[in-house]
Amino acid sequence: MSDHSATILWVRRDLRLSDHAALLAACAAGGPVIPVFIRDDSVDDLGAAPKWRLGLGIEQFAGALADTGSRLILRSGRALDVLRTLLDETGAKRVFWQRAYDPTAIDRDTEVKSSLKEYGIEARSFGGHLMFEPTSVETKTGGPYKVYTPFWNAVKTREVEAPRSAPSRIPAPDTWPDSETLESWSLGHAMNRGAEVVRAHVQLGEAAAQGRLGAFMASKVGDYNDTRDLPGVDGTSRLSENLALGEISPHQCWHAAIRAREEGKRGAETFMKELVWREFAYHLMVHTPRLLTRNWREDWDAFPWNEDERRAEVKAWKQGRTGIQFVDAAMREMYVTGHMHNRARMIVASYLTKHLLCHWRIGQKWFEDCLTDWDPASNAMGWQWSAGSGPDATPYFRVFNPVTQLDKFDRDRTYARRWIAEGQGNPPDTALSYFDAIPRSWGMAASDPYPDPIVDHAEGRKRALAAYENRSF
Repeated sequence: MSDHSATILWVRRDLRLSDHAALLAACAAGGPVIPVFIRDDSVDDLGAAPKWRLGLGIEQFAGALADTGSRLILRSGRALDVLRTLLDETGAKRVFWQRAYDPTAIDRDTEVKSSLKEYGIEARSFGGHLMFEPTSVETKTGGPYKVYTPFWNAVKTREVEAPRSAPSRIPAPDTWPDSETLESWSLGHAMNRGAEVVRAHVQLGEAAAQGRLGAFMASKVGDYNDTRDLPGVDGTSRLSENLALGEISPHQCWHAAIRAREEGKRGAETFMKELVWREFAYHLMVHTPRLLTRNWREDWDAFPWNEDERRAEVKAWKQGRTGIQFVDAAMREMYVTGHMHNRARMIVASYLTKHLLCHWRIGQKWFEDCLTDWDPASNAMGWQWSAGSGPDATPYFRVFNPVTQLDKFDRDRTYARRWIAEGQGNPPDTALSYFDAIPRSWGMAASDPYPDPIVDHAEGRKRALAAYENRSF
């Protein structure tokens, strides 16, 4: 039953007004709605690029709320403490939010819900970050799925709730509680001079995300089967950046793809499978949280990966100076844009874990620091898939040849030339911008000679297979 007391809308990775179940429920509750974003440890622990990108998203979302007559309150501290303080200040009787699924968030939200209910507050969580709640998809024997294809077959015909429109008005309180300032949070501090470079490649906010989806469905999805593996071609949706922060919902993407499939656009179902791959990652993270921090296949704990991040080979990999064009182009694309093509992600991960025999956690942590589309579940599953230690993983003995992969997917070297300046008489701005983004302490310049391979494919493959054959598990 509705009343006129306020509802606190706890905003997290759902920076949109449309298809926002918690927001719509708060508006329907009958009283004022007070949106709040809380800077807690989950924010402070983010890497440089995702924290900076979150700050941009919060600013954009605050502007969107202002256009509806609302505003976004910013507070810092432990979530439960912040919410209790706001409840006391505002007299609110409800706290609504949309669910998060990483282990830390689940523990936090469980404590918040339990404590607020004891406090006499209505505390409700809603779906929205995923299409299929991870606990709602089970095998015939009742357990979680461990392989993607059966998971896809289990959900592909499920009804996905249709997206809902944004509220036309968000009721505001007579008096707003005090708010901290986004500037005081300095969420972009660790980006240093790279922020200006990466900013040119960000498409920020809900309107931009919807524009991306519309453009992809109108002109790219038909050829998606052919172009999605070509890093030199603009053939993907690039929506991972917006999905990561909830600037668009997976439901909106799914229903757009269904319409495209009905129109005969042949890449639409492949795009739907990519959306479900993201769902599969969350399914695995919820059921086996070790996916984020330890080998999913526990017998891989005995594998002799190197874990020393100070090695010269690791530094060369991070700096895009391995002498392997596909790897170096990809690492530089990420540093300049905050994004890396999906085919390239597989190549750089395979090279680090197999050619260089380095632990996947080294790469996972670097991506956590550099990707604006960082997502805990997708990043962890991608790394473990490439390394061979994860669920439904590529077999360890399948070692991608980064040279022949470039021949196959970047035959005319469009991608390599776009991002590697060394050796080009007139390198493009994209390649040169890398040197504007990196730390000066790296001491790199476009005039440097391009390095010889630190480990070529034949040597790396031989070493990887020897380690695999001599494993003690």
